[in-house]
Amino acid sequence: MKIVYLGSGEFGVECLDALSISEHDLRFIVTQPPNPAGRGRKLHPTPVARWADMHSIPFIEIDDVNTAEIVEKIAGHEPDLIVVIAFGQKIDNELANLPPKGSINVHSSLLPKYRGAAPINWAIINGETTTGISIITLSEKIDAGQILAQSQTDIAANETAGQLHDRLAKIAAPLLFNTIAQIADGTAVYTEQDHDKATCAPKLKKSDGFLDFDQPAEVLARKIRGLWPWPGASANYVSQKTGKSIRVAIAGAEVVGATLCGCPGQAEPTLISPGTFDENLNVICGQDALKIVRIKPAGSALMDFKDFANGRQTQANDSLIQIDM
Repeated sequence: MKIVYLGSGEFGVECLDALSISEHDLRFIVTQPPNPAGRGRKLHPTPVARWADMHSIPFIEIDDVNTAEIVEKIAGHEPDLIVVIAFGQKIDNELANLPPKGSINVHSSLLPKYRGAAPINWAIINGETTTGISIITLSEKIDAGQILAQSQTDIAANETAGQLHDRLAKIAAPLLFNTIAQIADGTAVYTEQDHDKATCAPKLKKSDGFLDFDQPAEVLARKIRGLWPWPGASANYVSQKTGKSIRVAIAGAEVVGATLCGCPGQAEPTLISPGTFDENLNVICGQDALKIVRIKPAGSALMDFKDFANGRQTQANDSLIQIDM
């Protein structure tokens, strides 16, 4: 089949690799324009644009795929099918219905759960133990199309959103390949979603990662995994000795029991307040505590917490403070 691909994110690159060596004809790619990134705000093309350039596939970088000019350009490639993966733009019905075999989307959740822009992140944050890939038709409502195929996988206990993203991308490629084959030979089965069971996975903001240590350690540990590598789970580290503060992103942490702290003038040990480091350098939370494993100070590289603690001379009663929104 003749295929036009609409995508921007790294998530779709495994699928592009599979399409490029298949019997199908990957004719054209549409992706988002370059984005400014880094300290110098230099423009960086999308991962899909880089892939297309490397593989000499014709492509265009555009901020609105639904203009008459772009729709006409896509129509000129006479696609039998449009494949959409992590594109970042809503696609109007005129374009979605253009190919004779329609348009399909690869989505990183077991729909109808986690419709939206950040299904991988919210599945981990919410404590799901399984997730997967769904291949669906495009529809007027986001991620509400008919299901053609699904593949389920367990979420590992310490898996981050970045790790799960990469693993799901590998699962998606063969599932997409098989689904396209079924569409081509007319054996694909289109199943309506149970819309009453739909849940949302809204786009993440940096403020979603501002940690509140009044929450239980288990909740915070899931946030840390679910928000790494972006936007990161962050707090302000404050040294009791110097009074200096630095913003840090926590990349890995384990739930441990809270430690009682004996304080001068008190006959009995008491629990120290949430956000405070105990004598074992674990962070007290609303329930239990967090043993920080990996941390990234602002302006520095990711490091083991032991190295951070040695460099900062971290001690009991130093603290992590919630960032003001």
